[in-house]
Amino acid sequence: MSTTFGSPRPDAAAYMMRAAASAAGRSYKQELIQLLDVQLGQTALDVGCGPGTDLPALAERVGVSGTVIGVDRDPVMLAEARRRTSELPAVQIREADVHALPVERGTVDRAKIDRVLMHVNDPAAVLEQLHLATRPGARIGLAEPDWDTLVVDAEDLDTSRAFTRYTASEVVRHAAIGRSLARYAQRAGFTIETVRATTPVFLDFQDADHTLGLGRNMQQAIQDGYIDEVRGRQWFTSLFAKPFFASFTLVTVICSR
Repeated sequence: MSTTFGSPRPDAAAYMMRAAASAAGRSYKQELIQLLDVQLGQTALDVGCGPGTDLPALAERVGVSGTVIGVDRDPVMLAEARRRTSELPAVQIREADVHALPVERGTVDRAKIDRVLMHVNDPAAVLEQLHLATRPGARIGLAEPDWDTLVVDAEDLDTSRAFTRYTASEVVRHAAIGRSLARYAQRAGFTIETVRATTPVFLDFQDADHTLGLGRNMQQAIQDGYIDEVRGRQWFTSLFAKPFFASFTLVTVICSR
């Protein structure tokens, strides 16, 4: 299979930073942090903080009297998070699995989980951990995609649909977690306050290929025998034609403890 079949799999930290810097990424992240209503002096927790993209914004809101805790298990991500926040004394970076949060029980005022639950072993267990970590009255923000809603415009609609099915069934562990966020949060003991759905739109093929893995996931679908090679290659090549369009639904849930 040619290595030119779409963009190569990106470095994880670079991928997350580029996704956060995109127009769609900036928009929903700003809304998520605004809805969290972080206050001066509070303790804010970023579960699965990755390269620390959101830690400076949280630190600005808690001020010098507050604390921001970023938790992740990936050493590369943590190194970037530490570099990014090296001059922010309010920020603490802790290495741990999000299924076992390294946070004292009942000490967190604000918490967020952003595009993490779709990857973990047990989303319900992570939210149970978060319920233990937060204090009564705490506010929690959750954001996850629903990959069943991925649409890519192409004349070969059947192959576009097959690509979405493959992404949802084989690429992402919990592909439909977005639609289930409120149910998971309620079962963990949280009270649902707000549920919002946004639709990131991609009009540039290169951005979409990088973020959605159009080429690399199609290549894998072909290798797995899920999609015919000739149709898959023709479908991918057709995406270079303009105008390009792709989108998916991202669900944000705000809840309280």
